[in-house]
Amino acid sequence: MQNAGLAALGMDWRYLAFEVHPDHLLSAIRGAQAMSFIGLNLTVPHKLLAVRMVDVLDASAERWGAVNTIVFEGRDESGGWRPLGQFTQAPHKTRSHGFNTDADAITRALREDLGLELSGARILLLGAGGAGRTAALKLASEGVSELFLVNRTQSKAGAVAREIRAKSPSVSAVVGYPAGEVDLVLNATSVGLNADDPVPFDERQFSLRRAASVYDMIYRPAETALLKAAKAAGCRTANGLGMLLYQGAKALELWTGQNAPVEVMRRALEENVYG
Repeated sequence: MQNAGLAALGMDWRYLAFEVHPDHLLSAIRGAQAMSFIGLNLTVPHKLLAVRMVDVLDASAERWGAVNTIVFEGRDESGGWRPLGQFTQAPHKTRSHGFNTDADAITRALREDLGLELSGARILLLGAGGAGRTAALKLASEGVSELFLVNRTQSKAGAVAREIRAKSPSVSAVVGYPAGEVDLVLNATSVGLNADDPVPFDERQFSLRRAASVYDMIYRPAETALLKAAKAAGCRTANGLGMLLYQGAKALELWTGQNAPVEVMRRALEENVYG
């Protein structure tokens, strides 16, 4: 996706994947900065850890409490900070600037892929970890009416519910399954990554026939057990490909300072995920 986007923009850059143990994350960030990398994307479990490791936090990272994109910046002759991609030679003084492009990508994907109006919606959110917490806070900020939080560790769901009540007091944040119908079931857990994984909720406590739409953040496999069951129940469905696309497109814009070629990136992503 990113390399297709870079090629479309005519950038002589390459996007590469590196496996980094959490214990070595700080060294990896500093090493990339020392080698004049343009930037980084971070995934689980690095997003929360990186909040304490970057030099500067953008308002998006501060608000959602997670960093998934780093832009390395240099100090120019006037004393201002600019992305390294704007320099012809690596400046002497550099810093790491942490952003969160996940939160906006979640709500954009829900609106575009499912046609969902978030204001006033009732939502069952599965998972209260890094992705789940970001999703919960972002959905609350969009004015949903009720959020039902289900997590394997109930205390973690409780902590997110309290945070929502403090930041968005007009939103009802409840730990546990809803009674009645919901507009959306959103899976932010990793259950579904393996082909033999079950659905990520207790079917004795909730039926998908009570959900209008189901969104699974997982995009590989393209159709999880949850999405198969949701289709059978007559729900509108979408996987996490849209969220992946939009967070990546925003990251590319931060690094390059140019508009991302979203449709080129989408085609590359669909080719890779769907074959």
